[in-house]
Amino acid sequence: MDNGQEILLFSGNANLELSQRIADYLGRPLGKMMCERFSDGEVRVQVLESARGMDVFVVQPTCAPVNDNLMELLVMLDAFRRASARRITAVIPYYGYARQDKKIKPREPITARLVADLITEAGATRVIAVDLHAEQIQGFFDIPVDHLYAGPIIAEYLIQEGFSGREVVVVSPDVAGVPRARSLAEAIEALSIAIIAKRRPEPNKVEVMEVIGDVEGRTCVMIDDMIDTAGSVVHGAEELIRRGAKRVIAACTHPVFSGSAVQRLMDSPIERVICADTIPVPPHKQFAKLTRLSVAPLLGEAILRIHHDESVSELFQSYR
Repeated sequence: MDNGQEILLFSGNANLELSQRIADYLGRPLGKMMCERFSDGEVRVQVLESARGMDVFVVQPTCAPVNDNLMELLVMLDAFRRASARRITAVIPYYGYARQDKKIKPREPITARLVADLITEAGATRVIAVDLHAEQIQGFFDIPVDHLYAGPIIAEYLIQEGFSGREVVVVSPDVAGVPRARSLAEAIEALSIAIIAKRRPEPNKVEVMEVIGDVEGRTCVMIDDMIDTAGSVVHGAEELIRRGAKRVIAACTHPVFSGSAVQRLMDSPIERVICADTIPVPPHKQFAKLTRLSVAPLLGEAILRIHHDESVSELFQSYR
């Protein structure tokens, strides 16, 4: 059922390539908007077409540089609120600051909640996100959140490439990722799942303690929501090989690739790295092992369903 409003799709500067792919899927051009910087670095935004009464979707992952892209998103949302858009949906393929979703040590912030409050206060009336670092972040918002999963896209690629069936074990790099690994294992009809038990002595550092599950002689597919410094996935792959794994494939939704991640991945026993295009990967971070899959059709379909007041969860009925 059409709600009588027109879709307007706008993009910030964080991932213009993905925004254009979404626009191509929807069969409409990106909206006209100026988004640049004043001489002192402040964000300057002006919407260059009428948004009054429209159903506006703003695409902006809050990836690196995280603070710049987050501030740009907030300013854009405020611009559309003041332009009298009827509904403003923030399409955030990658949600930054998601790793601080709870207090672990005394006097720590819960930054994932702070960012949710900022986005809501800036003017968003709905949020679309892909593979949040923690499911509970949906509850940090006081507005509807449509949480999408890239798992079916990754599963389809794995099946096409022959990484499926009884010879495959899906590996979660930590206990928290077990539901994600289980869903992927069911989708590709893998033999079983395995879990890497690890500890983090400090942020971005990891120590593998144990591998729970039989991986000997199997192709292992490690699945996570993101690869940041690549420490977890590389150490995990090395341990899997030591345990007798035949091959190791790494898959994630968000290719953060910070620090020396790319070099670590290239030097690792990982045969192939599969990721989505939620975050742009600049040319100097692209390497021979890397395969990128687009979430544009998924986001485009979600946008259409939201616009027509149809179910978004139906997209994942056979997966989750």
